[in-house]
Amino acid sequence: MGTSEENAAGAPQVGPGIRRLRRALDLTLADVAARAGVSAPFLSQVENGRSRPSMGSLQRIADALDTTAVQLLASADPPRPVDVVRGDSASVREGDGEARMRPLVRGHQRLHALEFTGDHDWGREYRHRNDEILYVADGSAEVEADGSVYRLTRGDTLYCAAELAHRWRPLEPGTRVLVVGIADGVRVTDEGAR
Repeated sequence: MGTSEENAAGAPQVGPGIRRLRRALDLTLADVAARAGVSAPFLSQVENGRSRPSMGSLQRIADALDTTAVQLLASADPPRPVDVVRGDSASVREGDGEARMRPLVRGHQRLHALEFTGDHDWGREYRHRNDEILYVADGSAEVEADGSVYRLTRGDTLYCAAELAHRWRPLEPGTRVLVVGIADGVRVTDEGAR
């Protein structure tokens, strides 16, 4: 079922946030596990901090709770007015390979920033409530947005407007992509539209 775990020290503890949201939605552990395609014992271990889900499992759990993996990761830590995330901080494994995702902004903040290395699921399409940019720090990536495909190389940035469907994948080993956006929980208004 792709429920690989990781116990790296310092990795975000998403379990309590998953449990709070599940209970707020009045869903049982079995309900969420079935929707997410994971076992109820595994979900229980995640909620209790005894297992950490892969990024794929976390995304499926987020889908089952009608939220995003980014929001679940954000709920793992309280907001901080100033926070330093070191280059060797813990990351979350994506799938069974070497793919990793590392939060660059911790806590429930108005901005999210993630660093992706290794492979990325081309089959997964994203659509966010707010604007987002993808920046290729190393290597190259392919991004499909608004019906067009873009090849990005080191130093390139792609901007995606709110609600625009997009997906991306690395094109070579060693690719590192930074995704930065306004958190889904923040409502942005266009002052110029008034």
